Amino acid sequence: MPRTSQLLYPHRDPPAPLPAATVLLLRDDAAAGLQVLMTRRSAKASFAPGAYVFPGGGIEAADAAAHPLASHRPGQAGAALTQAIAAIRESFEELGIVLARRADGSWAHAGDIAAMDRKAPLAAQCSARGLLLAADAMFLLAHWTTDRDLPKRFDVPFLVARMPPGQTPVPDNAEQFAPEWVSPADALARHAGGGFFMIFPTIRTLERLTRFASVDAVLGALAGEKPLWTSCPRAGLKNGKDSRHMEHEPEFGELALVCPDGQIRHALDWQSEHPVPLLKNVQRLTAPNPGVMTGPGTNSYLVGDPVTGYIAIDPGPVDAGHQERLWRAAGGDIRMIVCTHSHPDHSPGARPLQQRCEQAGRPRPPILGLPSEPTARAHSAFTPDRTLLDEELLALSGQGPDGKITHTLEVVHTPGHAANHVCLLLREDGLLFSGDHILSGSTTVIDPPDGNMADYLDSLDRLDQLCAQWKAAFILPAHGHVLGDARGAIAQLKAHRLAREAKVLAAMQKLPEGTPEQWVELAYDDVPPRIWPVAQRSLLAHVERIRMSRPGND
Repeated sequence: MPRTSQLLYPHRDPPAPLPAATVLLLRDDAAAGLQVLMTRRSAKASFAPGAYVFPGGGIEAADAAAHPLASHRPGQAGAALTQAIAAIRESFEELGIVLARRADGSWAHAGDIAAMDRKAPLAAQCSARGLLLAADAMFLLAHWTTDRDLPKRFDVPFLVARMPPGQTPVPDNAEQFAPEWVSPADALARHAGGGFFMIFPTIRTLERLTRFASVDAVLGALAGEKPLWTSCPRAGLKNGKDSRHMEHEPEFGELALVCPDGQIRHALDWQSEHPVPLLKNVQRLTAPNPGVMTGPGTNSYLVGDPVTGYIAIDPGPVDAGHQERLWRAAGGDIRMIVCTHSHPDHSPGARPLQQRCEQAGRPRPPILGLPSEPTARAHSAFTPDRTLLDEELLALSGQGPDGKITHTLEVVHTPGHAANHVCLLLREDGLLFSGDHILSGSTTVIDPPDGNMADYLDSLDRLDQLCAQWKAAFILPAHGHVLGDARGAIAQLKAHRLAREAKVLAAMQKLPEGTPEQWVELAYDDVPPRIWPVAQRSLLAHVERIRMSRPGND
């Protein structure tokens, strides 16, 4: 993990989340399909005033005490049962809905509900009328923890239940108003149109619900007693406005690195004019070369500080403005220039950057890397001033006001994307600079003969071991945002590659005399056809690995 001394913002303790529970009451409508019951919160509410929400609220001590008065499944126990009872109680208090059954299994009817006082304890009233709280009808859909930046936070399971027959929601007109049945897609469309305000977890939950056609389909997906997702989102800035992101989204890892305590300070917009500080000792400058293969552009990184000087990683293509911005961001004090590999969007800017340092009267920083192999394409020819050694340490050090400062990059030879590819691990902060070996939001192309799929997968294993050794939690790729959960990202990437290889093998077996063009249509049927010419390069790398590891598959 990064040193606290290198974090950009002072530490703050986010408020502790309060336990709560929410229920999505569902029904099937002949015309609209799956519908969910939503209500509008009071404009005076302390949390999400005026927002359309699902009924729910805080967990109370009485909810745990009501366990003997609730029917439940074997998998519902302890906190899970308490949460279900809390959601049932909140549905009654806010909307007058009673999720309870008689001894014969029939649901509470209008007479039961009319006899109950919504301001009195629900469980006791149900027990007096021979009703059991129907916790067994509640299923866990998701688990949300409110964002770290908010002054009031909640730890909330989102439960779902089928709306009991013969009941009509009646709002309390104190906390909740205007209940209505709405399809997930319609609610999202109305929100986008500005007439149905919802908060982030509600929006994301409805987005997931659009995948289901019926209540049975939803409940069938929840039989395992585990949430379909768990999330504590993070927020940054896009176009100057708050932008929230879940764990699976590319922005999440970067926000976890830059603002671990939830401060909304980090701009996520891609631009090439200004350096983006990620830590006090790490800056990113993105070259103005966006495209299909480069995403928002090539990320160049500066590691170091004014006391130690800087190491420039991947100076990008030849672009005078980009090299000038790198030089200025380093205060002209660039001690080394490292190229992760020799592809034309990574290494050609090294000489111009070196020359800029010399023109300013600074010492000539050496260009470091591995020379390109004969297998490299002509435009990827590269000869460094000095060849790096595997496991070599590149160190910067200086005397700061609080003592000695060091930044140490370990060189890791990672062939696969290119034969001369290296990654760099910043040991003190557990950061992996992955070049093109690991990207954010896409998978790198493995282009034989310089690219090799077997080497690529072996290199992933080595990077995983290194991340485990140095507790590296973040990956800084040459294209895209910072990735969090470094080892998880590596495992997911390897699983994706092996799954793709299985599809390639299946295509080869289906069409043993087929061409790569025919195989790519089968193995990459989940990507747009316009990507197939590029995907075919990686397909050939998979074919090569299959034929090496499975003799007889020619």
